[in-house]
Amino acid sequence: MKTNLAKILSVSGHHGLYRYVAQARGGAIAETLSEGKRTVIDSRSRISTLADISIYTAEGEMPLKDVFLALKAHLGDAAAPGSKSDDATLKTLFAAAIPNYDADRFYVSHMRKVVDWYNELAQFASLDFEDEKEAEN
Repeated sequence: MKTNLAKILSVSGHHGLYRYVAQARGGAIAETLSEGKRTVIDSRSRISTLADISIYTAEGEMPLKDVFLALKAHLGDAAAPGSKSDDATLKTLFAAAIPNYDADRFYVSHMRKVVDWYNELAQFASLDFEDEKEAEN
């Protein structure tokens, strides 16, 4: 099954990723990718879809979908190093997978989030993504 990044949410203050289920009166209903538990996310929370997130490169911004595909091409079926890895390991990974990333604006803290999201998607969803045309239908 293909993953629609427009329906995968990152919520500030909450660990892990969520799958959007429905709109609720006070926010959104979502379920955790890892456990499938449903929760209501308050409308005051900062919610971002993974489709809306990009990283900085020398040429501009690179959508997170393309970042995940570059990591998958570099890592194959192996998992990405964990977010607790040392800074040098994460910088080496991104330098190999995305050699033109902007080191001045794409920080190690961002890399930690990206590898966490990558590993969570690989484990609980799929790294095979829907095209925008497929997602609209």
